[in-house]
Amino acid sequence: MRISSFFLVAAAGIIYAIAAAPAATGCVVPFRDQFRTAGTVSAWEPIGNVNDPHIQMLGGWAVLEYGNGANCRLKFHRVVRGRQQYVSGADHELIIDASPELGGGKEGRYKVVVYEQGWSNVRNLVSFSRA
Repeated sequence: MRISSFFLVAAAGIIYAIAAAPAATGCVVPFRDQFRTAGTVSAWEPIGNVNDPHIQMLGGWAVLEYGNGANCRLKFHRVVRGRQQYVSGADHELIIDASPELGGGKEGRYKVVVYEQGWSNVRNLVSFSRA
């Protein structure tokens, strides 16, 4: 399981790096994990408390994970709203406030989807784009 997860993340990173290479301006290239195949089990429901430390941590983690594969770095400010659904874990769709770390850009809102399976410590960035 651990090896297949590694290859899945590595393949997604390579595909993303190839797709993002021509975009020298950064921060505008959406990220979507093409290998995500989990089926939906429940409907999306609003996150009751987006100020929950775990939800805020997921937003910050998504920004760091995106920055590892993108040609720009964003500074995470906060999660402003979100919704979740339970699959064989949980999908969290979060709207976050972030801004470029190195000035020159405007603060913006981004839509991220993070898949998390708590019992096996699996966390994947499914998508990242401007909201």
